[in-house]
Amino acid sequence: MAVPENCRFRAVVIGVSTGGVLALKKILADLPIDFPIPVLVVTHITPTADDGLAQLLNSQCSIRVKEADEEEPLAPGTAYLAPANYHLLVERSGVLELSVDPPVNFARPSVDVLFESAAEAFGRRLIGIILTGAGHDGSRGLLQIRQAGGLVIVQDPADAEMDSMPRKALELLVPDYLVSLPELPALLCRLTHNPSGEPR
Repeated sequence: MAVPENCRFRAVVIGVSTGGVLALKKILADLPIDFPIPVLVVTHITPTADDGLAQLLNSQCSIRVKEADEEEPLAPGTAYLAPANYHLLVERSGVLELSVDPPVNFARPSVDVLFESAAEAFGRRLIGIILTGAGHDGSRGLLQIRQAGGLVIVQDPADAEMDSMPRKALELLVPDYLVSLPELPALLCRLTHNPSGEPR
């Protein structure tokens, strides 16, 4: 199944760290089974973690949630989580790539690595989201999404379990939307179901 031609966007990328499990539960569980585009997620996890988070989220969500595989093509209505100790990238062809290149911002997987590759692959047809977390991973990548013409969303730091990642992003840019977690699933549905890409 392909992304609908009348949908402005081709993918959503999400970066999250401390507080990420709860944040992802709240967002992904509220996306409908017919969510029209893929979701790519980097969350900072220990290098030895298994796919337990993907399995947990998949059991609680209408959309499919899984760990990303090398050379896996993207599909609508699916959330792909970066595996432990691998950077997650997306190629221009819409195929996923895993990398063991050195950590970026002390992290592998790194949010910046995903965001920068997705910005190159999708340009203005990408939605980038920074959620709760410590450190500054993702802020540079979110800026690159903005510079490529994509739409950027930042969780309100006042709503975040750990506000460092959202605050660092806000130091670099003014997002298209500054939202709390409960607002985010409905916003994503409006953006992706409206051909203009703007909420009704």
